[in-house]
Amino acid sequence: MKRLAKGRLLFMLAVTTLFLAGCGEPFISTLQPAGEVAQTQYDLMLLSTFIMVGVIIVVTVIFLIVLFKFRRKDDKIPKQVEGSHKLEIIWTVIPILLLLVLAVPTVAATFDLADVSPMEEKNEEGKTDVTVVNVKANLYWWEFEYPNQGIVTSQELVVPTDEKVYFNLLSTDVKHSFWIPAAGGKLDTNTENTNKFWLEFNSEKADEVGNIFYGKCAELCGPSHALMDFKVKAISKDDFNAWAEDLASMEEAAQPETASAEQGQEIFNQSCIGCHAVTPTGANAVGPNLTTFGDRTHIAGYLEHTEENLKAWIKDPEEFKPGNKMTDQYGNLSDEEIDALTDYLMGLKVED
Repeated sequence: MKRLAKGRLLFMLAVTTLFLAGCGEPFISTLQPAGEVAQTQYDLMLLSTFIMVGVIIVVTVIFLIVLFKFRRKDDKIPKQVEGSHKLEIIWTVIPILLLLVLAVPTVAATFDLADVSPMEEKNEEGKTDVTVVNVKANLYWWEFEYPNQGIVTSQELVVPTDEKVYFNLLSTDVKHSFWIPAAGGKLDTNTENTNKFWLEFNSEKADEVGNIFYGKCAELCGPSHALMDFKVKAISKDDFNAWAEDLASMEEAAQPETASAEQGQEIFNQSCIGCHAVTPTGANAVGPNLTTFGDRTHIAGYLEHTEENLKAWIKDPEEFKPGNKMTDQYGNLSDEEIDALTDYLMGLKVED
């Protein structure tokens, strides 16, 4: 009975694992690659899995053959194979060949994915001919600077599709890890050195997810580590250029269109401007850049972009992201002031 119970338990675990394996969403799943880097890494995972499963199957078959075909039937001692040079060569060469099969494509992919030389080459204007993004990780938000375009955003990364996008990764406080699961593996953001790598976003895969991929911090960095999300908006090259030009052309913050929003702007200039910028210039701010706040899809990285959630966030940010720096520097506002501030922030848009 105990064996039967254990067998049922193992069967249930196997079935559960099979079902859970299909639960990944395409905008955040490593098993549904959405770019060249992700596809390369996925292929390597498949290769290593096939090798491991193949070894398990071969060993299991040999074990069953020995178990049943050569079951001991009398007191005779079977032929001993100790010291057989042929067998020793076989079980030494086979693992070496398997390692070579796995090592050659892995090493080749490692060098290919580590090649960031194009981001170091400057043209006559002193800029690069490729898209470069300087990523700065903060507790618990992300800043994205586009040096070629001279603009800064936060929390939502905008990238062109079907081309390599190069990243400089740095942290301003503790170690974080920059990870867009559908586009490629993670890479740490350190305080003492800059890590560099590139990703590519496939336009067809982007269309399938509404042009929005999810990014996360993959390094335990504090109480709100699991909430340190960001979104990636993958759009065509023409749309990216238009977006960057519109943002770069902004010389002042978007002007409020209602009386309530005007009141909110006054409150913002009195209480928030010391930490948050509302123009697309100036990196290394204390808080996230809010120039495109009205265009975002989420608030604080993971809340739905609604007025109700924004008001709740302004009223008590500690409830949604424990340990965030905004809580320590934030003053109390009345409900009327929060309503006005919400109207102003929701109107900070660049896109039509």
